[in-house]
Amino acid sequence: MSQKDVLRPGHVGIRVMDLDEAVRHYTDHVGLIETARDREGRVYLKAWDEYDWFSLVLREADESGMDFMAFKVRDAEALARLEQALAEFGCRVERIPAGELAHCGERVRFDSPTGHHFELYAEKDFYGNEVGTTNPEAFVDTVGGMAANRFDHCLLYGTDLDGSLRLFREVLGFDLAEQVLDGETLVGAFLSCSNKAHDIAFIRHDEPGRLHHVSFLLDSWEEVLRAADIMSKYGISIDIGPTRHGITRGKTIYFFDPSGNRNEVFAGGSTWYPDHPTITWTADSLGKAIFYHDRVLNENFLAVVT
Repeated sequence: MSQKDVLRPGHVGIRVMDLDEAVRHYTDHVGLIETARDREGRVYLKAWDEYDWFSLVLREADESGMDFMAFKVRDAEALARLEQALAEFGCRVERIPAGELAHCGERVRFDSPTGHHFELYAEKDFYGNEVGTTNPEAFVDTVGGMAANRFDHCLLYGTDLDGSLRLFREVLGFDLAEQVLDGETLVGAFLSCSNKAHDIAFIRHDEPGRLHHVSFLLDSWEEVLRAADIMSKYGISIDIGPTRHGITRGKTIYFFDPSGNRNEVFAGGSTWYPDHPTITWTADSLGKAIFYHDRVLNENFLAVVT
């Protein structure tokens, strides 16, 4: 299956327990822009440098966590090819009609061995970014907070890591950019469908379908430090950082939304090309792999998921 069929991460749907608080967090603090609400009460948001109508969907629920993560595919023919391949792999596949999510075309939803639900889509309405496409400015001063550039990736925890690795590599055409091994056992997989360090990552876990974090891109280490200042000013719960990773080399800070979903903003990171070898981290170096400066594992960081 051609890797070019899947272009990039498109959106993520997360559950929040207080919708108004969540909207304030993601707009006033993370710096996203609200673009729509629908009859089901869902709220749609995007980052300032994204063209699509939305990249984050918030749904009020009794429990926090992730409903689904979606990827943009090249066209309707690619969507049909992948739908058939997913069914042949053994996924439960559902075709969802256009308009079920506002401003989004038909979607193919499928489950995974790690217990997560994913979607593919070929069409989504353009909203436009905040600087336009003719003689654009290099930055914006119309959004506040951390002014995240884009939704970048998710890190997910689940049971059958080997099965989801096969699904994403053999069916969806992702590359394994980095991996974590404990002896012969794969415990972490960082997968790319582009030339980014990763577009999605998985960690082996004893519960299926868990969300570790939703990540947003910033431009620089200085913007990560400014994000930390914003978190302290507004009393946002900080998890870890500012620091950097050995895995992916990203400069990062982790924090929580009001419902307990972990967020990340980060800058930098390594570049992936399909002819590169997979980078391997071993369990005895896991502290340095995750927190390059401290070189010590943080059990809460590893264990707290939604």
